[in-house]
Amino acid sequence: MRAKLGVTALALLFLAGLWLVAAPFVVGYQPRGAALTAATVNDLWIGGALAGGSFLSLVWYAADLLHELTTRRGKLRRSG
Repeated sequence: MRAKLGVTALALLFLAGLWLVAAPFVVGYQPRGAALTAATVNDLWIGGALAGGSFLSLVWYAADLLHELTTRRGKLRRSG
């Protein structure tokens, strides 16, 4: 149960980071063709860090889970 909650939280953080990166252009507070505003730069940095960090955490969790499953499978083969 705790693992599902953690993965769900990381997935939501990843989506929130992606939204922060896309929001200035989707919502339209970054004028097209103009220099980046301070709000846009802030959204890009914070959103990128949030999306990148949560993505790396999801990959790390998946790798750890795969390692645990393969280790368990090896132990079952040796004992059976």
